[in-house]
Amino acid sequence: MLKELSSKAVKLREELIEFMDEYVYPNEKTFEEQLNEQESRWEIPPILEELKAKAKAHGLWNLFLPDEEYGAGLTNYEYAHLCEIMGRSLIAPEIFNCNAPDTGNMEVLVKYGSEEQKKQWLDPLLEGKIRSVFSMTEPDVASSDATNIESTIVRDGDEYIINAKKWWSTGAVDPRCEIAIVMGKTDPDAETYRQQSMILVPFDTPGVEVKRHLNVFGYDHAPQGHAEIHYHNVRVPASNILLGEGRGFEIAQGRLGPGRIHHCMRAIGKAERALELLIHRANHREAFKSRLIDKDGVREAIAESRLEIEQARLLTLEAANKIDQEGAKAARKEIAMIKIAAPRMALKVIDRAIELFGGAGVSDDTPLAEFWADSRTLRIVDGPDKVHLRDIAKLEIREQLKDN
Repeated sequence: MLKELSSKAVKLREELIEFMDEYVYPNEKTFEEQLNEQESRWEIPPILEELKAKAKAHGLWNLFLPDEEYGAGLTNYEYAHLCEIMGRSLIAPEIFNCNAPDTGNMEVLVKYGSEEQKKQWLDPLLEGKIRSVFSMTEPDVASSDATNIESTIVRDGDEYIINAKKWWSTGAVDPRCEIAIVMGKTDPDAETYRQQSMILVPFDTPGVEVKRHLNVFGYDHAPQGHAEIHYHNVRVPASNILLGEGRGFEIAQGRLGPGRIHHCMRAIGKAERALELLIHRANHREAFKSRLIDKDGVREAIAESRLEIEQARLLTLEAANKIDQEGAKAARKEIAMIKIAAPRMALKVIDRAIELFGGAGVSDDTPLAEFWADSRTLRIVDGPDKVHLRDIAKLEIREQLKDN
């Protein structure tokens, strides 16, 4: 049985749904038009900042942070219900200052940042004035095993010197990007999970070079984008280290647990909207002398989609609740399970909608094609399916055989 939401969460959810209906969905086309009319797609469409100001005025801002000092003060379980709604639109998360990687970076600064680091970087991120980058993945190694990372963070007096080649650093092309959290090795001779550290690198530091922009299935995800970044002998103050040397994996686990809930609930939101579009299309489209919605095959697709969405939602909410009750470490298996289940489900539902829309489904006339691209990418983001399957099996075997 699902937990009842607090009155605060219920109110925010209702207000969020109203805001999406009144402001977000009607302006998705406006956003794209403004983006395409500008001299550069890396300029910020005015409608985005207008909607952000409205969201802030409505109190729909920084909803993801559980600490009331910084955000809405919701649990992971409560925020999950809101995250699903935001996932229904590709532009929505930023409108509410709830977009990755900024959410994860803000969580890191809240949990692990010094007061000086919070003042310099957390405050402007909370206000939505700047954007940020999380640089972990590398092109030259299998980063699904983060112990492979070759980037170096070397102490030199009162500074650290960073040398790294990173890619899929989301937000790096955004003109508002001002800070990166970089993961690298401070001590390659330490025990395996104490070699890595995370450090703050201001984006205007000499030696930080955005080498190229990376498309995802042909989508540029402007104005935020993804990039390959090279850090050449980048020097930053020693005070920029997060939590201390050798604490990188600890920080990563604290960051990724809630983040995977966010990713999965947004995927469920995409699937819900895809199903709505499918049903609306089927109800207004006729082929072979009858409406599509009256055909058995279409009705079966609708039923299968509803089953799969509900299963994924329940599993994700259970994982969120377990994080709240016992912490991310205790919820490792549940988190790994949803990271596989939610994107797989979303791909199935979105694909059914694409099939029903035909040519329109693979065009930019609907959000379905980009929904599909995002959902397929999610099966790689924060660890590929094979890694999570390995972890689920390991944990399941351990539980089953612990008394033998």
